Amino acid sequence: MEMAKAYEAAPPAVPDWLNKGDNAWQMTASTLVALQSMPGLVILYGSIVKKKWAVNSAFMALYAFAAVLICWVLLCYRMAFGDKLLPFWGKGAPALGQKYLTGRAGVPASTHYHADGSIETTKSQPFYPMATLVYFQFTFAAITMILLAGSVLGRMNIKAWMAFVPLWLIFSYTVGAFSLWGGGFLYQWGVIDYSGGYVIHLSSGIAGFTAAYWVGPRLKVIGRDFLQIMSYLCWLELVCCGWDGPVSMGPSVIGAVQGMMTGLVCITPGAGVVQSWAAIVMGILSGSIPWFTMMILHKKSTLLQKVDDTLGVIHTHAVAGLLGGLLTGLLAEPALCRLILPVKNSRGAFYGGEGGIQFLKQVVAALFIIGWNLVSTTLILLAIRMVIPLRMPDEHLLIGDDAVHGEEAYALWGDGEKYDATKHGLNASMYSEQRTPSNYVNGARGVTIQL
Repeated sequence: MEMAKAYEAAPPAVPDWLNKGDNAWQMTASTLVALQSMPGLVILYGSIVKKKWAVNSAFMALYAFAAVLICWVLLCYRMAFGDKLLPFWGKGAPALGQKYLTGRAGVPASTHYHADGSIETTKSQPFYPMATLVYFQFTFAAITMILLAGSVLGRMNIKAWMAFVPLWLIFSYTVGAFSLWGGGFLYQWGVIDYSGGYVIHLSSGIAGFTAAYWVGPRLKVIGRDFLQIMSYLCWLELVCCGWDGPVSMGPSVIGAVQGMMTGLVCITPGAGVVQSWAAIVMGILSGSIPWFTMMILHKKSTLLQKVDDTLGVIHTHAVAGLLGGLLTGLLAEPALCRLILPVKNSRGAFYGGEGGIQFLKQVVAALFIIGWNLVSTTLILLAIRMVIPLRMPDEHLLIGDDAVHGEEAYALWGDGEKYDATKHGLNASMYSEQRTPSNYVNGARGVTIQL
């Protein structure tokens, strides 16, 4: 059969190992993940909070996405997927050089050996360039950081957040990524986390909850919520498609989205290694167990009540991610495991044999991720607190975006309090504009857009 012209002899720019289809799909998949963050979570955070925090919340997500990209290529990619430095950490180095990025993708520490020292699984080397792999893994690092932000919206000092993002990426995310994906000790042991139930969701949920504890709660001020349902639905279409689960006594948009998110999170560890019927079982459980922890257990737990986790990230991501990892340890199908896992005798506990050991591996990995994120997040925030307050001043919390950024997302006549420098103590020249009281006490009000 004659070979298609696309795969005939090509110039040096198209090496013989490059599969154009693989590369195109990997880039497409990377972009889809990136869209979940930009604009997906930026839209969500800007639309789900009170309107006075729309700018700040969206900016926190935007900054995290941009900062992670810079840190990722300067240092962090190779800490997560480079040569082994420690059993849980790779050797940090830039991923910027042309020679490095145009070479064939590979994860150096991914070679898996039998107990006798012989090779069981060779180094992972997909048929696309390193630049594609760096970009693909960046999108997961970025969304993890942005999910974490959901726990501290509406009160974290923006300067503290700007310091926290690179530090948490370096000292927390890269550890989990290398340990489970980059050839670290959990990868070599055979723990299953196909697309991030532990690396992304469990870590962001635990770290977010920990950060919410140290930053402190929002002000208890009575005010109107400004949830934009249509923006919320737009975010849903960008971010997820999964299994429904209720969060109230009746059906609601927010409840449906929450259920879809927990379904997406739960399947991530087992994607590719569980059968379709098992995915349905995981979907049912992911729509009910996180609902139980959020709506019932949360109200009865003194600890959970003390911590102001703004968007309930611990339930949506940590609980659902942990659930997915444990269920994968039960339901991973042996033939599917042989196709993609480095340890070829892997199987879930329901399939007998050594499946019980697999479930134990999933438990140990979860405990490692939980413990590391608790400790690392705490130490990072305590270090930042020595030089930057973690929480905004109360006078800023009363006002919101106008006090923090000097701008508002939605300017409604006669609605809310305008920042007054003489009243709230900052430079009057920065905030000289005053709002004229509206004559429209009742009835419709106009809308102004401030550019």
